[in-house]
Amino acid sequence: HVQLVESGGGSVQAGGSLRLSCASSGWRYISNCMAWFRQAPGKEREGVATAYIGGRGDTFYADSVKGRFAISQDNANNTLHLQMNVLTPEDTGTYYCAVDLLCTLPLNGMDAPDYMYWGHGTQVTVS
Repeated sequence: HVQLVESGGGSVQAGGSLRLSCASSGWRYISNCMAWFRQAPGKEREGVATAYIGGRGDTFYADSVKGRFAISQDNANNTLHLQMNVLTPEDTGTYYCAVDLLCTLPLNGMDAPDYMYWGHGTQVTVS
């Protein structure tokens, strides 16, 4: 079965950086979408970035993170990364890795209901 395990969260001061990783197993890694979502206390889960795995490098970013965050693939290890720079307190939340086995190109957005597999999340706190 599909397993997603996030790591790399922590506490950082505003302006700092963190790199999240999502190790995956139990699914056909290529030709699907992997994404990062986040949820702050009292708020709905929101999409952060998504990538089409194994393609031309197609990605989609939420406006709030464009230019600061970068999603990348380690196809040899079935791992997705999220490099987060210039962090602000508004980036605080639990970050989840998710998989959409039915995604298609082009990537125009990210809706949580489209993603059928989820990790347990990793906490990011920016002060």
